[in-house]
Amino acid sequence: MNIFNMMKRKNKDKFENLWDKYYEKDKRKIEVPDCSIYRYFENNVFKHEYEVALNYFGKKFTYKDLLNRIEICAKAMRASGVRKGDVVTILMPNTPEAVISFYAVNKIGAIANMIHPLSSQEEIKDSIIKTKSVLAIAINLAYSKIVSIIDDTDIYKVVIVSAKDSMPSLLGLGYLVTQELKMHLDKSNESFIYWEEFYNRGINYNHSTEVIMDRDNDAVYLHSGGTTGIPKNIVLTNGNINAVIEQAKIVFPKIGIGDNILGILPMFHCFGLVVCTVAPLVLGATIDLIPQFDAKRFDRLLRKYKPTILMGVPTLYEALITNPYMLNVDMSSVKYVISGGDSLSPEKNKKVNEFLKQHNCNEHILQGYGMTETTGPAVVGVLGSDKLGSVGIPLPGNKVKIIDVDSKEEKKIGEIGEICISGPVVMSRYLDNKEETNNLIHIYEDGQRWVHTGDLGYMDEDGVLFFVQRLKRMLIVSGYNVYPSYIEEVILKHPKVEICGVIGIPHPYKVQVPKAFIVPKKGIEVTGELLNEIKEYCNKNLAKYMIPKEFVFRDSLPKTIIGKVNYRELEKEEQKN
Repeated sequence: MNIFNMMKRKNKDKFENLWDKYYEKDKRKIEVPDCSIYRYFENNVFKHEYEVALNYFGKKFTYKDLLNRIEICAKAMRASGVRKGDVVTILMPNTPEAVISFYAVNKIGAIANMIHPLSSQEEIKDSIIKTKSVLAIAINLAYSKIVSIIDDTDIYKVVIVSAKDSMPSLLGLGYLVTQELKMHLDKSNESFIYWEEFYNRGINYNHSTEVIMDRDNDAVYLHSGGTTGIPKNIVLTNGNINAVIEQAKIVFPKIGIGDNILGILPMFHCFGLVVCTVAPLVLGATIDLIPQFDAKRFDRLLRKYKPTILMGVPTLYEALITNPYMLNVDMSSVKYVISGGDSLSPEKNKKVNEFLKQHNCNEHILQGYGMTETTGPAVVGVLGSDKLGSVGIPLPGNKVKIIDVDSKEEKKIGEIGEICISGPVVMSRYLDNKEETNNLIHIYEDGQRWVHTGDLGYMDEDGVLFFVQRLKRMLIVSGYNVYPSYIEEVILKHPKVEICGVIGIPHPYKVQVPKAFIVPKKGIEVTGELLNEIKEYCNKNLAKYMIPKEFVFRDSLPKTIIGKVNYRELEKEEQKN
């Protein structure tokens, strides 16, 4: 175990167990299964092995079929040389191959490094190198980025997957004609192999695959800027993810066989992986996999799949209530509506609830609060704790307290301070970054590991948490954490840029998007060619969701008294405009 900073706590927990009133006595704590994510999943499959686990454009995979495919994929990985403790990078949208690969990696005792397939070439390279990945499973759309960097990494094989590989035959043929014929893959490159060929290796492999793992073993690497904006690899264990499943069983008791969830949130996102994929599969629900979400067609998804569970970020619910084709959509089948990834304003919360009522849904939206470092939502407005403007109560086994930002003393009920979280969902560490780990996680006299979230909030007398604002400089773009300081750092590396400041501006669908203010170096003329050059530079070096929506060139930028860009002044200017 890492050595964390020891901090003296002067006051007794003022918020200890205030939220217990919402839980039955035997459901206030959880026992985390001491096994791998795969083993926990397999142990529950016998209850519903002939039910549908995945639905992909109408092609259905039963739980028994999914288990068999995971076994073959695990054998293929073994045959390809992957061993316990190795890292496999997965750059995939929501497809059956992504689910199969994730569980196969876990079954053989390896670690899944989940990357956004739209990440920049440099970000992909950096992640693969830092995690020491030996194998990659990638959507073919990422091929051009990977092929030029693979020789700089330890990757010895890249498995290329097409979105059509698991589609029904006719639909797959249509996709081939309209999409894939435009792509050019070098079939002579021995570092690359197609999914079908890779999968067949597993069919012909006759050795055992499963490795006995416990809850403390590393399982997943996810990615975040944490509270500082510096890119980090977050290490989650089997126990972290199994804990969330145990919590889900208690607070979402109505989820089970016969339910279906729209699998819109991507698996490389903590919320999408843990809450929208792993947990529902243990509970016996069906996941309707959506590899690419189109807000304009949201109504079609609801009509076609008639989901019983909706989970998403605020952007999803913005798309729900603003879609002009929703008029006659019946949502009476929905029994849970859950939002996470960012806070919904009380006004937007009311609008969503009004929309649900107008469309025959008797439920109302539940908000959650957490971060990747707490394995997703650690606090949710369940069991009647969803007061307007709040984010709910700690899930079973979790604790929350509010501390003074400077003194670290606990605040009183109703006082605003930094939100701190402890429990079985707290990440193991940041990979190879002890300093940042110690900055985030502190051990108090109670012996618990507490995450300092970098967010301000308060707790009321019932133990209900209210989020106020972020201490850190961070934007939420369609549910993704985006750090202006990181974007600035990238843009400042352009040889023609002298100064750069980035702020967030409102967006009708994405909630916020970055806007960059740039001062060119002396002698550089501001032209359309310069703008295109910087845009192209950003396209290459930033993930798609980080790329500024607007670029403004100026002769100077406002500065603080110590000479730093005064982004608060830029924000004020933007508000005036």
